Formats: sequence, C-alpha cells, structure tokens
Amino acid sequence: MGSQGGFYQSKEFLDLVKSIGEARSKAEEDRIVLNEIETLKRRISEPDIPKRKMKEYIIRLVYIEMLGHDASFGYIHAVKMTHDDSLLVKRTGYLAVTLFLNEDHDLIILIVNTIQKDLKSDNYLVVCAALNAVCKLINEETIPAVLPQVMELLAHPKEAVRKKAIMALHRFYQKSPSSVSHLVSNFRKRLCDNDPGVMGATLCPLFELIARDVNSYKDLVISFVSILKQVAERRLSKAYDYHQMPAPFIQIKLLKILALLGSGDKQASENMYTVVGDIFRKCDSSSNIGNAVLYECICCVSSIYPNPKLLESAADVISRFLKSDSHNLKYMGIDALGRLIKISPEIAEQHQLAVIDCLEDPDDTLKRKTFELLYKMTKSTNVEVIVDRMIDYMISINDNHYKTEIASRCVELAEQFAPSNQWFIQTMNRVFEHAGDLVNIKVAHNLMRLIAEGFGEDDDNADTKLRSSAVESYLRILGEPKLPSVFLQVICWVLGEYGTADGMFSASDITGKLCDVAEAYSNDETVKAYATTALMKIYAFEIAARRKVDMLPECQSLMEELLASHSTDLQQRAYELQAVIGLDAHAVACIMPSDASCEDIEVDRDLSFLNDYIQEAIEKGAQPYIPESERSGMLNISNFRNQDHHEASSHGLRFEAYELPKPAVQSRIPQTLIASTEIVPVPEPMYPRESYQTTMPSIPSDAGSAELKLRLEGVQKKWGRSTYTPATSTSNSTSQKTVNGTSQGDGASTVSSMRETYDSRKPQVEVSHEKQKLAASLFGGSSKTEKSPATGHKAAKASSHVVEKSHVPKSSLEVASEKATPAQQPPDLLDLGEPTATSTALQLDPFKQLEGLLDATEVASAVNGAPAASRSPDIMALYADTAAGIHNKNDADLLSGLSNPSVTNMPGTTAMPQVTQSSSKGPNPKDSLEKDALVRQMGVNPSSQNPNLFKDLLG
Repeated sequence: MGSQGGFYQSKEFLDLVKSIGEARSKAEEDRIVLNEIETLKRRISEPDIPKRKMKEYIIRLVYIEMLGHDASFGYIHAVKMTHDDSLLVKRTGYLAVTLFLNEDHDLIILIVNTIQKDLKSDNYLVVCAALNAVCKLINEETIPAVLPQVMELLAHPKEAVRKKAIMALHRFYQKSPSSVSHLVSNFRKRLCDNDPGVMGATLCPLFELIARDVNSYKDLVISFVSILKQVAERRLSKAYDYHQMPAPFIQIKLLKILALLGSGDKQASENMYTVVGDIFRKCDSSSNIGNAVLYECICCVSSIYPNPKLLESAADVISRFLKSDSHNLKYMGIDALGRLIKISPEIAEQHQLAVIDCLEDPDDTLKRKTFELLYKMTKSTNVEVIVDRMIDYMISINDNHYKTEIASRCVELAEQFAPSNQWFIQTMNRVFEHAGDLVNIKVAHNLMRLIAEGFGEDDDNADTKLRSSAVESYLRILGEPKLPSVFLQVICWVLGEYGTADGMFSASDITGKLCDVAEAYSNDETVKAYATTALMKIYAFEIAARRKVDMLPECQSLMEELLASHSTDLQQRAYELQAVIGLDAHAVACIMPSDASCEDIEVDRDLSFLNDYIQEAIEKGAQPYIPESERSGMLNISNFRNQDHHEASSHGLRFEAYELPKPAVQSRIPQTLIASTEIVPVPEPMYPRESYQTTMPSIPSDAGSAELKLRLEGVQKKWGRSTYTPATSTSNSTSQKTVNGTSQGDGASTVSSMRETYDSRKPQVEVSHEKQKLAASLFGGSSKTEKSPATGHKAAKASSHVVEKSHVPKSSLEVASEKATPAQQPPDLLDLGEPTATSTALQLDPFKQLEGLLDATEVASAVNGAPAASRSPDIMALYADTAAGIHNKNDADLLSGLSNPSVTNMPGTTAMPQVTQSSSKGPNPKDSLEKDALVRQMGVNPSSQNPNLFKDLLG
C-alpha cells in the first residue's frame, strides 16, 4: 500500500485497524483503543492542523465510536468541518456528524444554519450532503427552518437532488405528519417524474399514506399497474437491473401497494390480474431476488379479490418452494401456503407430504412455522393427529414462551374440534401434565364443567363411563412425582365429586390419595383447600348413604393441622369438615347432595322458609311487616335512616368527599381598602352612613344567639399578612382590656380585624355543631365571634388610635353580625372594673385629617361645632397627652387613663371638659401625624420592629 497506505490514509491509521483486527481479547482491544483516544486528544487540540490531517483524525474518531468507545471530545471538530469550503472536508464533516449526533443533541443548533446555506449551494454534491444530514439530524422543532428549501429542491434539475428531497419529505412525514400534511400532493406529482429513481423513492411515502387511508388513493390503481407493467417489460435502463431482474425492488414495492388497494375491491383487483399473471410467467426463479418477487406476488394474490388462475399459478410456485432443498425457500413456501389456505383450503391437501417433511426437519424455525400452518389447517377430521404432534413437540422444547403458545393452541383446537369428550379429557390431561402452570385457569374450569355435564344427552351410562375413566386416569396420574398446581386442583375436584360414585374405589382409597396430595404439596394452600373440600364431599356422600365412616389416621392428623392453620380459608374448611361429620344422614344429604354440581341454584327471594317463624312472632304480639310502598300515611323510614346515618357519621370517620367551599358574600368595602397596608384617601361615599355604636351589656333578645358557639375572640393570629396592633388603640365598637400585659379586644378587636382581612382571601370553613358544643363545654363560654369592619386595623396603623369610622358603611354581613351578637360577655378575672368609653361619630373624614389636609383649628371647630349629643372625646388630644410620656407609662396605665369615668360620654350627657382641656398639652397633633407618616414612609412595621425605636420616632 506504500508509505501513505491505501485509500489516501496514513500508515498509522492502517496499523491501528490491523492491530485491532489481530487483538486476541477484548481487554487487548480496549487497551489499543484507549491509547488511540489519548493520542487523538493530544493531536486534535494542536493549532493549525492541516485539513487532510483533520479529516483523517475525524475518520479515526468514527472508527473508535463504531467500536463502542466514547469520542465525544471530537464532536465539535466534526461540526466545524461542515463549515469548511472544501467539498471533501465538508462531506467528511457531514458524514461524521450524522454518525456522532442524534436529533436531540445540543450541537444540532450549530448545524442548522450551515444546512440552510448548503441547501442553496450551486454544487449539487454539497446539496446532497446537506439533504443526507437533514434526514438524520433535523427534528420536529427544526423542520420549519429547512422545509421551504427542501420544497424548492423538488424541482432541482439533478435527479439525485430530487430523490433525496423526496426522502427528506418522507422523513419529515414520519417525524411530524402535521407539518407536511399540506404537501402530500407533491408525492403524487413526483410519481410521474422522468427519472425512475425519483419515482421509486416516491413509492415509499405513498405506501405509508395508502396504508393509513386506502380510499383516498383508489384513483392511482391504473397508474401503479401501468408502472409495474413497464418495469416487468424491461422498459427501464439496464442500470436498474439486479441479477438480470428488472428493478426488482420497485416491483416488490408496487406489489405491496397493489395488495392494499385491491383488498376487498373487485373492480380494482380486476385491473391487476393481467400484470400479476405476467410476472408469474416471466419471473426467473433461479435467483433469490426472483423468488422474492414471486413470494410478493403470492402475498398480493392472497390479499386482492380471488382469481382462480392466479391461485393456480401461486400454488405451482408454492410447490416449487416446498420441494426445494433450501430451508429458506421451504420456509417461504410454508408461509405462503398459510396465506392461501384462508382463500382455498384444498390447496394444502396437495402438499401434505411436503408439510409432514417440514415437521420432521431438524431446523427448529421451519418446524415452528409448519406448526403455525397446521394450526390454520385443523378441522374435525385431522384434529387428533395435529394436536398429538403439537403436544409431542411441546414436551420436547424448553422455551416456556413458545410452550405456552403451543399449549393454548392445543386447548383451543381440542375445545373446537374434539371428536369425543373422552378424547378431550385425555388431551387436556396431557396438556395439564406437561404445561399445567402455563395454562389459563379458565381452561381448568371448562374441563371440570365438561366432566360434570357429560355428553349433554340423556345417556347416563355414557356420562358415568366418562367420569369413571377420568377418575381412573387421575388416580394413575397421581403417581407422578411432580404435577402442576392447576392440574392438581382439577384432580382433587373430580375425585371429590365422582371418586366413589361408581363403587369401583372405596372411600378410604380416595381419602388416602387426597391426604397424600395435601401432604406432598403442603406449601400450596390452594391445592390443600381443594383436597380438604374433596374429603368433605366424600365423607358427606358416605354419611348420606348411611355407610360407616372410618377416618384414616392421616386424615385426622391433616384436619388437626388445618384447624390450627394460619390460613383462615383452610381453617374454615377444616371446621366445616368437622361439622359435617357430626351431622345425621338426612341433614348431610340436604347440605351436600350427590352429583349436584351442575344443578341450578334456586334462590327463594320471598324467604318463604321464614313464614312459620314470622307467624309465631305475630301470635306473640309482634307487629306485622308493612312494605315500604304501602306506608303512605306513615313517616318515611328513610328519614330516620338518614338521621341515624348523619349522627353516626358525625362521631366517626367520614369517607365522603368534602363539600365545595361556599361563595363568600361580597362586602361593600372596596377590596383595595381591605388588602392594602397603606393609608390612602378614599372618595366620600354617596350612600347613607351608619355610625358604629358600642354594644352595651344586655340580654340577647333572639333565641338563635343562645346556641353554643366556638369563641374565637383573642385567638392569636398564626397565618396571613402581619398587621400592626397598637397597644393604646381605642375602638369605637368595643373597649380595650389589659389581660396579662396583652391588649385584648372585648368584642371586635384588632386581632379579629386582622383575621377578617385574612379571611376575606380564604374560603370560609364552617365550624361543626359538635365542635362548638365541645368548645363551650371546655371553656364555659357562649358567644358569637364579632367581626369588626375591615378598615379598622388601617386606622389603628395610622395613628395608634381607632379614628371615627362613621364614613365607612357597614356591609350586610357586619350589620347582621352586629344584630345577632349577644352583648353579654364572660367575666374577665383581670378586669379592673372600669367602665368602657363610648363615642359617637364625627362628621369629619379621618383620612383627610391623617394626610394633613385639615389643620388643628378645623379639627377643633369641627369638634366644638358638633351637637352636644353627638360629640365624642378628642382622640388627638389624648394622643398628644400620652405621646410625651409614653416612655414612662405601660399599656395598663394608658388604658386605665383612657377608661377614666370622667371621660365617658354616656347617652344624654353633655360634652366632657377634661378632654377639651387636655388639647393644650403635649405637641401639636398635626406634628404627631407628620411624624407618624414619616415612620410609614421609612417602612417601619410597629408590630415587627423594636417598640422602643417606634416610640422614639413618635416622640
């Protein structure tokens, strides 16, 4: 080969191939390949590598990859080669990339642009290389990127490009049919291409399209027949011949298409008869490719509408196949014969000897194919021979998969074509004996039913002989060392039903055999259960016949063992056996009659056997039963049943699905006002306003409020948006109390406002009556949860006092809740006995006051200008009074000061002078509000930050 070696490769590469071929072990081969990988890693990373060297390195990487080793370090270099301008390097790069990468590889994105550019190249060889890569690398996502260029190439002047474009479209159709569904008509057009290669490539996608929808392509039958005729008449150039056969692969594909189009269509099939007959006559059977075309003709004849002349020609070809010495041709003949049997069963009779020879052939594949043919040929006259042969073959093989298939076929043929019941039982015994574990349990049940029903005629003697022969055969089979579980179940059932029926075998003989079965297969609980039931049947039949029952010692030991078994099923069967033995003959005959396994079970739906008992009960004073349909004037018993079920379900586990959450009633308060954490000015409402009045202690007037409810006031908030709960806020709807140093609301507290804000965003969970009752009994309280207005916590965040909320209208829920809320509250052990402060509504918008829109003089004038009956304490003055000394006072003192009786404005009293005078103390209220707004702009959350820092900022 010279210093450069053959095929323009270096001697180093040829030495690599030679050393790998001469390796004596896999370990030696791996060592050689790993050394080559290290060498290529070092050389491929060198700068300025000549193109010829890089091409050789990529080819060596392809060889390494083909041997099963990882060459991923060189993938990127193969991708770079596809960008090269040199045709040889580019084609080498495309070849390597199609072998290295798959359609989902990450490097595909680097090739798409190159493919698009190369598809537009003037050099058709570059275009062909790009189309080859398109068929291998383009996935469903990148099909739209190259589809327009591929469509343009269908009209390319070069036939090789058009052929590869058809192949690319076929690949697109396989990957994503929807992406090219509108382009299917192009396949029809290319069928008339002047180049036979393009036409042949079009047959492949058309075959798949016709297989999916035959009726849409019926109009192409004439075209396909014409093309096939021209090919068979050798009108194509010699370049398409293969072993002197004219375009055999195009003929085979056309015959497949014609078989689909002519199936069940007489008119279409008539157009095909002539050309198929010509192929039968002209085709050369001396070569394998000629035999392949003839075989496809037989398949076509078996699919289209039958024609006697074509069937005869097909039979002659099959005869030549079967008489051949080649196993391949015999296999082909057996398969073709199986296809024609469906149309003309008499054809198989002509080749009986050939089929028998194939059965005795040592080639296992041919033998299995022949059994498939025999399975299709079986009828009542030959079923015995065929099934016997199949069972013999089943016994001789060890392949459980194929053994299962043959056993099922034997059972199917025996059930369908059995000449007699006795033959059927013997055949089933052989199948169960050698492949019992592989047979469906339903087959065993069918065998039991057949033995029980007999011949289905009035000849009792024939049925008795059938059962006696079954018992004899099963007693003989029990001597085998190992039997399948399903077969043992059948044996135990038959021996229990008919073991002593004819008197040939005594009860002791049968019971001894059954005990031996239970002992030999002690690990199989199903077999032991069948054996125990069979023992019970035999002893029951003996007792019913008034014969003496002598239980064998082994039977007694078996029963004692089963009585203590861990299996409840075996225990129950043993107790039943023990109970049956202790009964008299009449009772046993009624419980287990002889040979009654096929008797219809009569169900007494009226329970007439209870008539005497019911009559006796009525005579003793019991009420007679009244049907539900006749209880027109009585209460419906289903109501009581539903009530009992409801009571039982409320105390136990509930397995029904949860109810859907009830839609919450929409509040009239704007949603942005509820969810926002900032104080924002709102427009003055145009509807009537209602002032929030403090609920005074009173006795509840409605009876509904006296129910026991779960008290939820003061419960610590665990979830939801954190909000500021001021320690000195005074609510106009409730008064604050200090309990253990924590500020709590006496009714609708700030905590309940927080809960309402959160509850507006979650579905309302209804507290069950049982939970409310239990909570009331545990905590000794009876109250309904009051809900404060949703904007209450916002005013508390703004000024640490709850400003008058008369401008916010109440929602319908709040009004109903306020009306239904009982005023009586449980006694508080830490209550200092101070009365609560009440106030009425101010006609001043608190948001304008908070934003500094009104000065202090306007506030004072608004307070002073209000009627005496509607005035309320100056909240801002109290704030100014306590802000200066907030560092030295605790919450209890501050609340105590706010709860002073002197500042309480009871109904019918005048304005309070102490509060008015306090307005001159401390800093200006407007300055305090500005500081408070500054704190809010800084984002300080009083409920989560340091309280002392918050006090310093306010002070």
